[in-house]
Amino acid sequence: MATTSADTHHLSTRREPGRGWQIAFGVLLIVSGFVAVLMPAIAALATALVFAWVLVLSGAWEIAYAFLTRSREGFGWKLASALLTLALGIALLVMPQAGVASLALLVGGFLFVSGLSRFILAWRMRPRRGWGWVMFDGLLTIALSILIIIGWPPNSLAVIGLLTGFALISSGVWRIALAPARAT
Repeated sequence: MATTSADTHHLSTRREPGRGWQIAFGVLLIVSGFVAVLMPAIAALATALVFAWVLVLSGAWEIAYAFLTRSREGFGWKLASALLTLALGIALLVMPQAGVASLALLVGGFLFVSGLSRFILAWRMRPRRGWGWVMFDGLLTIALSILIIIGWPPNSLAVIGLLTGFALISSGVWRIALAPARAT
């Protein structure tokens, strides 16, 4: 059965339920991201505290799971892992600035390894078209990681706060950008 232009117009103008909520959530994320960029220390502490609570809840669930499956092999290892997860979460709640510093160091290390792998990929891609962009990305990522590591720990609050803010802004933008494209 062929669709007429009237059917196509009707389908393209019909609003999807929840589309407005997706746009509102995107705007909220963008606003939150700008607030985080303007107040990176508060954003960094909030990020560390959220991460800490995730670890605490995860550790508690792992303990419950370990005891529910205590008759199976590996009970001691499951319980040890759960207790370590819970202890790490509690430690981050008690010392959130140490958590922020740890996160910054992890981000710096991750960026260094990521940049190094892109550099090696670019080197192997030579002389194919576009290898220079991959090389540029790798070197830029390595430089950023070195800046993070050199500025560690004093700049940890700024690094984590700004990264949190930029991540929130990016998430909000793609939610808004995809909202009109969703079809029913």
